[in-house]
Amino acid sequence: MSDTISKMMQSMGKAARKAGRVLSVASTEQKNNALLCMADTLLNRTDYLKAENAKDLVQGEKNGLDAAMLDRLALTDEGIEKMAEGLRQVAVLNDPIGEITDMHFLPSGIQLGKMRVALGVVGIIYESRPNVTIDAAALCLKSGNATILRGGSEAIHSNKALANCIQLALKTADLPEAAVQVVETTDRAAVGELITMPDYVDVIIPRGGKGLIERISKDAQVPVIKHLDGICHVYIDDEADTEKAIKVAFNSKTHRYGVCNAMETLLIAESRAVEILPNLCLKMVEQGVELRGCAKTRKIVAMNEATEVDWATEYLAPILSIKVVSGVDEAMEHIETFSSRHTESIITENFTTARRFLALVDSSSVMVNASTRFADGFEYGLGAEIGISTDKFHARGPVGLEGLTSQKYIVLGDGNIRT
Repeated sequence: MSDTISKMMQSMGKAARKAGRVLSVASTEQKNNALLCMADTLLNRTDYLKAENAKDLVQGEKNGLDAAMLDRLALTDEGIEKMAEGLRQVAVLNDPIGEITDMHFLPSGIQLGKMRVALGVVGIIYESRPNVTIDAAALCLKSGNATILRGGSEAIHSNKALANCIQLALKTADLPEAAVQVVETTDRAAVGELITMPDYVDVIIPRGGKGLIERISKDAQVPVIKHLDGICHVYIDDEADTEKAIKVAFNSKTHRYGVCNAMETLLIAESRAVEILPNLCLKMVEQGVELRGCAKTRKIVAMNEATEVDWATEYLAPILSIKVVSGVDEAMEHIETFSSRHTESIITENFTTARRFLALVDSSSVMVNASTRFADGFEYGLGAEIGISTDKFHARGPVGLEGLTSQKYIVLGDGNIRT
């Protein structure tokens, strides 16, 4: 069986590499036509998609998936319309491929610049949500990359149906159907093959739980774009505006709980704790948030004790840890120790303090007087994102179209030779 899967994945890799060469020189118009055709195909085949999705939902209930997981898995009329709209939005984004920048003449007479190019073949491994199939296909296509998609076993029928729609659209747009392929086996051996095919795959992007991402990062033989945790902090400074502090902290935690850019730890300057914490904590508790605090925090507001484990935990739930600190230096020291390098925010009216925080906090997104919930590709104006990277190479932060590209040097001469 493993030999069969190996051959299947190698075949998919070869086809993706060939398709990637075609996509790398496809015109913007051709790629946009494919995206618009995908949108129309999804809407025209809504009944088919829902029928295939129903098979996954029935199996999911049999397998004991909880209500939240089943909700993420479901394809509704509204959800399919949103996917179609997402495809249309990607179609109107600027095409990064072929962009030439930094052209200048050198003393030798040559003209040097950089051209933006596709990465080649992108392998994407994800769980649960079938809409990721469309998001990934759209971003990879627009950025000139072929892609191999391996969704979770719980969404196998949905993903195969979506792949069928995608490939119909690619054929209509006269682009290779192998530009977007979905792995049709639920055998985990396929993942092992996909992440160890450097001849055919240029980068892997895992989207899912920490366990999945750790496994991919450990075993992959190709570069991985990823983040493991979203342990995000909001620090309320000595010179914070009270109204801003409460508003931003509350939104950072309660806007959505199960997302990687939600605040997990609130840090507050000791000089402001007595003034701000009672009102802020009351709002949190009324919203159903469980509070866990340090000793100084618990002297101000009654709550459970926060431990070292809490500071290092991504809750993805209505739980918040709170620590009173002496000031911005202790806040930054705490962030340096416990942050996952995702997103941190400072609330302050002191420009100098804000600038220090921006310069010294080493996370992929650092904010001043803004909710951590803004750390998102759509909110950053990228149109959409394929994920968020907390690494420093090759992309950092929300990964949109540009993050799925690279650059190469180009040289223009007129018979120039090196002497």
